[in-house]
Amino acid sequence: MSEPTPKSAARGSAARGSAARGSAAGGSRASRAEGPSESAGDPVVSAIARAAFDRPILGQDRALATLIQPMTSGHFPHAWIFHGPRGVGKCTTALRVAGVLVDPLSGDAERSRCAPRGDTASGKSLRAGTHPDVRIIRAELASSSADRELRDRKQNNIPVALLREQMIGGVDSSGSRLDAPVYRSSVMGAWKVFIIDEAERLETDGQNVLLKTLEEPPPWTTIILVTNNLDRLLPTVRSRCRSLAFYPLSSELMRQWMDKNLGEVTGTARDFVQMYAAGAPGAAVTAVELGLQSWHVELLPMIDQLERGECPLSMAERMHGIASDVAEAAVKHNDNASKDAANRKATGLLFSVIGAEVTRRMRASAHMPAKLEYWSLVPDLIAEAERNLRANVNQKLALADFVAQWSRLKVALTGAQV
Repeated sequence: MSEPTPKSAARGSAARGSAARGSAAGGSRASRAEGPSESAGDPVVSAIARAAFDRPILGQDRALATLIQPMTSGHFPHAWIFHGPRGVGKCTTALRVAGVLVDPLSGDAERSRCAPRGDTASGKSLRAGTHPDVRIIRAELASSSADRELRDRKQNNIPVALLREQMIGGVDSSGSRLDAPVYRSSVMGAWKVFIIDEAERLETDGQNVLLKTLEEPPPWTTIILVTNNLDRLLPTVRSRCRSLAFYPLSSELMRQWMDKNLGEVTGTARDFVQMYAAGAPGAAVTAVELGLQSWHVELLPMIDQLERGECPLSMAERMHGIASDVAEAAVKHNDNASKDAANRKATGLLFSVIGAEVTRRMRASAHMPAKLEYWSLVPDLIAEAERNLRANVNQKLALADFVAQWSRLKVALTGAQV
């Protein structure tokens, strides 16, 4: 993982370079553009690209070696899945790959280190979030769509319509035919790279219509699906991509990273961040920036009640209130932000805070079978609640059901000595 600039902040000669790019892909093409696009930059792409250019990728040596081998051999796969925990550098690495591939001036030095140049027209354009040959497709792009029906949708998933608009083309809600960006020639004369972030949010129809493009992508094009949950991608999608795993940082690497980047976080705050992040620097940044420790402090007594078999009546309402407050703040900070999307993210963070505490208690119960059995069942309740929310079940009802189900867990474990 690079030392993260989080996604929330906003996740040789020309001839030699062209020939080098062609060698990496098994052919050659002439460079056809000299400068970056003049369009307004995408702040999310810019933030991630700056991290990719400026900071090392920590703890992912195996993943980088896997990428470098085909990049230097001339047989770079056209479809990838980068999978692993949130915040360990998947999307940052994807932008790093893109920076090398889309730059006509990339040579052996860049490919052998998977390290893009920042001093070229391509590098400057990518850092600014204006590169015409790189797209990060994410649900939030729907808010700026030309398709009114798409703009008005809740941004809980990545709908087929957004995938058509941003990548594969087709017919929009008005019946107009959309050009397919994935089949356009590259503007700068090298590769095109399409990154689908949080690809687990692709609707099933979207995954199915993507299959042909994954199987037979255009030349000089690579598609990278970035996901925190590999199981939510269809087997047919997984079978058409090369899979690359990313892992949490070791305890020692994470300690060094926190000392360097979060040195001001000490005491119980540091203990919480370490527990919550679980080896993911991006998660640690999120925890500090959003003050997730305060959520943890507020939820902890309610979790204790649940462990005793009681039902904290205010828990669901408080979770809903926290998510709503975060969503309202996001909309005030950014006119283009979707309250629905912000609410969904905040609720997901709440569940991640609860999940981190549950994991801590599971580990503490390793030598107490009854307690371990109890805590091992809670993640399934969290997963069920998240499925309900993805299915657009009313948030208040989904949270109330989650708390009620959890409160009955102890009774359901008949004879368990918790």
